[in-house]
Amino acid sequence: MSGVSEKVVLVTGASSGIGEATVRELAAAGARLFIGARRGERLKALAEELGDAVAWSELDVTDAASFDAFAAAAEARFGRIDVLVNNAGVMPLSPLAALKRDEWKRMIDVNIHGVLNGIAAVLPRFLAQKSGHVVNVASVGAHLVLPTAAVYCGTKYAVWAITEGLRQEHDDIRSTIISPGVTATELGDDISDPQVASALKEWRQKSLTPDAIARAIRYALEQPEGVDINEVIVRPTAANM
Repeated sequence: MSGVSEKVVLVTGASSGIGEATVRELAAAGARLFIGARRGERLKALAEELGDAVAWSELDVTDAASFDAFAAAAEARFGRIDVLVNNAGVMPLSPLAALKRDEWKRMIDVNIHGVLNGIAAVLPRFLAQKSGHVVNVASVGAHLVLPTAAVYCGTKYAVWAITEGLRQEHDDIRSTIISPGVTATELGDDISDPQVASALKEWRQKSLTPDAIARAIRYALEQPEGVDINEVIVRPTAANM
């Protein structure tokens, strides 16, 4: 199956930002979508707006059982799964010396374990049908490290490695990593360090809008089965990092 129309696509972190923009972009292209996030009320409103081709379920990506149930519900609703977009992520930046261990753990749980839980939920299905596509949303932080972002960048480096490993292990399954530059989303709203929060506002003076990343994801999905767009980095034209 090539193109996007009629593909069944799972999207995590779909209640706002890049996830929501991806749902809108792919729905417009004719995909059938099963969308997940913690904020069920937002998912419900989005699904009602976009119609019967979009269904939803609350999802905690850090919980393997929750992700397994999410995939099973998508398959029950639409009959199959063609694509997983692992988009959920958190970014509570802080200097290492601040010792925000709870925030470090949260980033590792969501940004790494969340991706692995998603892969584990769909990979047996993809192997059985000898096709499938995993799209992992990382960050330009998978390619560089900045002060206050050591742990966050570490999680995104890990996502890059996991995606590349998946590519090498399976000839019938496509894998794509999308690395956005600074994008105007809710990511980072949980930063607890006032100076870092202020710096993020400055970085976002040169920002992409989430639809730019959604179009990159659509581009990867639209390729013929024998073509795998392995990696896309998308930055604002004026970006300095």
